[in-house]
Amino acid sequence: MQTLLQFLKELKQNNNKEWFNDHRKEYETAKEQMLFFTDLMIQELRKIDSDIPALSPKDCLFRIFRDVRFSKDKSPYKTNMGSFIAPGGRKSELAGYYVHFEPGASFIGGGVWCPGPEILRSIRLEIYNHPESFKEVLYDEDFRRVFPEVMGEKLKTAPKGFDKEFEDIALLRYKSYAFGCSLSDEQVLSADLIDETVEVFRQLSHMNRFLNDVIGKKK
Repeated sequence: MQTLLQFLKELKQNNNKEWFNDHRKEYETAKEQMLFFTDLMIQELRKIDSDIPALSPKDCLFRIFRDVRFSKDKSPYKTNMGSFIAPGGRKSELAGYYVHFEPGASFIGGGVWCPGPEILRSIRLEIYNHPESFKEVLYDEDFRRVFPEVMGEKLKTAPKGFDKEFEDIALLRYKSYAFGCSLSDEQVLSADLIDETVEVFRQLSHMNRFLNDVIGKKK
């Protein structure tokens, strides 16, 4: 992954179209490296999670081009590369597996990030009605060792329509049910990267099963 990290590091220092066009060959090489890693993860995940189909890596990889229409930051390119592996690829509403490579800020994880209101309510309802089933996964010792906390923002009070006195109300305040595990640059460049990523995803698969059983009912 050396080529990938090096390209992203240089892109961060030269985030403009002229530089990018002059270094398009390096971009294509980095992109191919990311697609290769994504394809490896798809094959490994199909052994772990029966919901993962034979996806094309290109359908999982996010574009490096930023949408700057409503942003004060007009930098044209993202300084990371990421892939979301789930049925339907990067556009899926289902819980899935995410790989994010960025010098000094790489991580792997997944779940559901900022789901729509109907899906979010369905997940909250399932936790409300079956809190022990959710806590069995969330507080599992091996899962907790890899994912000590839920990512993202949360409400300061109970979500609308839920009893504020519910014993596990804190579990309903999350706006996402997503999880991440940081990777140092040394880990990204290590020969153990694939094995370590697969093991993280193995732990995540239990949470994704819980979430996708809920989302599948809704859909």
